[in-house]
Amino acid sequence: MNKGPVTLSILLVCAIATLILSPLFGMEFIPFHATGQEYEILMGIRLPRVLCAFAAGSMLALSGMAFQALFRNPLATPFTLGVSSGAALGAALFIRFGISFVLLGISGTSIAAFIGALLSILLVYGLTKLKGGFSTPTLLLSGIAISFFFSSLILFIQYISGLSHSFRIVHWMMGTLSTADYTNLFNLLPFLGIGGLLLLFLHREMNLFMVGEDLAISRGVNTRLVKKLIFLAASLMVGGVVAICGPIGFIGMMSPHICRLLVGADHRYLTPATFLFGGMFLTLCDTFTRVFSHWSGGAELPVGVLTALLGGPFFILLLLNRKGGLDL
Repeated sequence: MNKGPVTLSILLVCAIATLILSPLFGMEFIPFHATGQEYEILMGIRLPRVLCAFAAGSMLALSGMAFQALFRNPLATPFTLGVSSGAALGAALFIRFGISFVLLGISGTSIAAFIGALLSILLVYGLTKLKGGFSTPTLLLSGIAISFFFSSLILFIQYISGLSHSFRIVHWMMGTLSTADYTNLFNLLPFLGIGGLLLLFLHREMNLFMVGEDLAISRGVNTRLVKKLIFLAASLMVGGVVAICGPIGFIGMMSPHICRLLVGADHRYLTPATFLFGGMFLTLCDTFTRVFSHWSGGAELPVGVLTALLGGPFFILLLLNRKGGLDL
């Protein structure tokens, strides 16, 4: 019996329940029938934050799933190809030079971060093409090289920055949803819509990639074109999330792996399951950080710190349980 549809139905119900109930929780519990200022907090602050968390978690999870299929490795993450480092470099430069502006409701930091993410995507793509073809090992090594180089530039910027700027850079790099609003949500939706639909459309090709690129070629798949589409779709989704929320790690590694245990490796079911689980997982993590602020006297834990605390042990467990070596 195919357990995919049943599991998807359960995940959908859980996701809807999460979206309905999560806005109620924070430093103080606010019921559905709230009025006045509490109603404004519920609908104007908590609801868009919950929706942003769900969209961001879904995008990170789908990107991780795509990269894991592309590299045939469940340890791959959305940040494997340096998109996060590029976005962080853009944000760090913006903060270091003390620039401040808002364009069409989007903060200058988010714009600079997205430009940095695009720069990283273009550099990785250019290096891979320069080497000849579009081979997966070259793509992976180019991403790792760009990631290390940008990370070293970020450290240099922090070193030459003052205390205030350095603190802002570090805080941004922790990843947080504390500034999420409806404008940020509307900025995320195009990336989610285009990237998510493209990956759903390519579910058959990703199934073949997981078996082997040679098999995909024998089945008539234009592997070079498909790899480019997967790379661009996943990278743009990651760039959009990191530009608005900062780098939130491990969602893209944990969610696809857990969903494979729930629905199997068929991307026809794995893609929607990853979308639902990733969004639900980050929403619950962010809800916990809001509740935690009540216990900590008002200091909110950045959600990126919480996901890293959960993801670190999960990564080690996955690494120890993985049979065989790690292939590029």
